[in-house]
Amino acid sequence: MRIAVVGGGVIGASCARFLAQSGASVTLYTESELTSGASGRSLSWLNASGPWPDHYFHLRMAGIDRYRTLLSQHPDIDWIRFDGGIFCSDEQEIRQWHQAERAHGYDSHLCDADQIAALEPCVNPEALSRKVMVNPGEGWVSLPALIDWLIASFSAYGGELCCNAGKTAPVTGEDGAVRGIKSERYGEVAFDKVVIACGANTPAIVTELGFPLPDGNVLSMVAWSQPQARLPRKVFNTPRVALRPHPGQALAIDHSWYADEIHEDEAGHCTVPESVLTRLFAEADALLNPDAPLQVASYKAGWKPVPADGFPVLGEIPGVPGAWVAYTHSGATLGLIIGELLSLEILSGVHHPMLAAFRPARFQADAVQEK
Repeated sequence: MRIAVVGGGVIGASCARFLAQSGASVTLYTESELTSGASGRSLSWLNASGPWPDHYFHLRMAGIDRYRTLLSQHPDIDWIRFDGGIFCSDEQEIRQWHQAERAHGYDSHLCDADQIAALEPCVNPEALSRKVMVNPGEGWVSLPALIDWLIASFSAYGGELCCNAGKTAPVTGEDGAVRGIKSERYGEVAFDKVVIACGANTPAIVTELGFPLPDGNVLSMVAWSQPQARLPRKVFNTPRVALRPHPGQALAIDHSWYADEIHEDEAGHCTVPESVLTRLFAEADALLNPDAPLQVASYKAGWKPVPADGFPVLGEIPGVPGAWVAYTHSGATLGLIIGELLSLEILSGVHHPMLAAFRPARFQADAVQEK
């Protein structure tokens, strides 16, 4: 079976790797370089935190499990860690999240802010809400490092990587079924099946195939700090700043309050005002109270993939046999498990029950109800 995967982020790399591992002949196409999209600018918090419905909670927990397995097999890597997470918000929301998490059996603890100093000595408790939630089982991953690992494994299984292919999309025959792909660089190439995993660009590609896929994509930005001597080990999510450790003794820092200040030019390149970075790093300084103010090393901004209803869109596209979609906001937590389960479906033809609630056909049903 010849399969094309379109998309150079964590979902595309994961799907390509697991398909190749299972014996398929796989070619991975990227519009530009690997990690040039959302996977290259993600806080990549590994979690199942929050009041999720059961089916989504269990998928996220399976996603975390695969990271723990990978880390146990490669204990020396420094780009996956499970040192816990700390969530701050108003007390009502924290208690709601805590109750929902405990109902799922998720490891969740309510603490007073002044207790956090014992867990994270470099954090200023006065910058936290009065009550905080601690999730000891959470962690983070550096997606560019993970993608490098996935691609190395993909290549070892015989996969072919075609970077800088330009715009790439499935090609269908008169019967509506996929017959291959067409890219700006490589032209038309025949394949039996195509997986579309293009992040925020996915809805446009799927819609061109005749299946309107709504989205809630948002602009986002992640910045990285210069190396810092004293760093927290946990992931922090507070009302004004979110941050985690990053390989190289640095921090990855982001939030959502500045989304309206991100500017996109006609070429699609996104920038943020220097004042946004100054304010964001001031929030991080207030939280961490470092010996010297944190300094910006770099940042990346762009569109973050968000399905219209917030939940992953996974499976074969109705009316387009052979075309599969993998589109999700939670690419970090779900990256490995999506690649594993979709590859099983594609090669066996048997639907996996854990993906039943995430089929693209749900949007087809919504459209019929609206009419």
